[in-house]
Amino acid sequence: MAPCGNHSDGTTEFILAGFPNLNSTNVELFSVFFLIYLLTLTGNVLIVGVVGADQRLQTPMYFFLGNLSCLEILITSVIIPKMLSNFLSKQHTISFAACIAQFYFYFFLGASEFLLLAVMSVDRYLAICRPLHYPLLMSGAVCFRVALACWVGGLLPVLGPTVAVALLPFCRQGAVVQHFFCDSGPLLHLACANTAKLEEADFALAFVVIVSSLAITAGSYGRIVLAVLRIPSASGRQKAFSTCSSHLMVVTLFYGSAVFLYVRPSQSGSVDANWSVTVITTFVTPLLNPVIYALRNDRVKEALKDMFRKVRAELSENSFLSESLRKKTAS
Repeated sequence: MAPCGNHSDGTTEFILAGFPNLNSTNVELFSVFFLIYLLTLTGNVLIVGVVGADQRLQTPMYFFLGNLSCLEILITSVIIPKMLSNFLSKQHTISFAACIAQFYFYFFLGASEFLLLAVMSVDRYLAICRPLHYPLLMSGAVCFRVALACWVGGLLPVLGPTVAVALLPFCRQGAVVQHFFCDSGPLLHLACANTAKLEEADFALAFVVIVSSLAITAGSYGRIVLAVLRIPSASGRQKAFSTCSSHLMVVTLFYGSAVFLYVRPSQSGSVDANWSVTVITTFVTPLLNPVIYALRNDRVKEALKDMFRKVRAELSENSFLSESLRKKTAS
């Protein structure tokens, strides 16, 4: 490794040591996280598939849900496969290039998800509180541009801090990253340079993205609650509050853990990062989002049933054709 003060040459390897028992293969823990990953992928892939295939779901709400599921698929795939491979290997290393790539995509996708959650809350506010203007305000073209802005809004701002981290000097080959992935705090702690300016920039970026999107989300749901309270029917109010409370539960978990981890002036001081809090954004919310936002929805459930019936019918037809062809060939 280059001496302190020189930049990494790209051959550096870090050791990921986020879990207390990461140095030995733990079959039970591996099985739990592998199952969570499969369930997360299955739920979100189903949502993307049914939203794209069913005409009844070609509305702004489900369009944004499809984008949210795409983000959940990507953000979990950035972290979990490498983590699972570490459970099964004796060498828990990650190359410098892979570490920087993981750093970039995690924060890019996370920032895009914050922006998208804010947009989804505004969409629900407009649908409930401005129903007459909703079709004009949330047309197909508007939805596409807004969704694209969310993706680009996460893509570009994270690029600068990522390049800055990549150019930092790291003094030791095989340095231990005290986390199960390349998070900002543990990486900055390993740098043999003054990272105060970079930490301030990270704090400002996290504050702008997380707190501003949180303010928009909270304001939108606040107005939705006030609108729901004006519903004359008790059953109508109960149904609306049930939906809002589920959404707010996921939003609270996601924003709460992110604010705890990233909206603070010093990142490098958090070497003993509370990985259990990070698990919420990496495992829990991607698993819960499909269930709470879509799979409890009657329209989505009906669309899924129709899709499964269609797939089963096609499989049966293909099986029948194959059997008929086999009999003709045999005769």
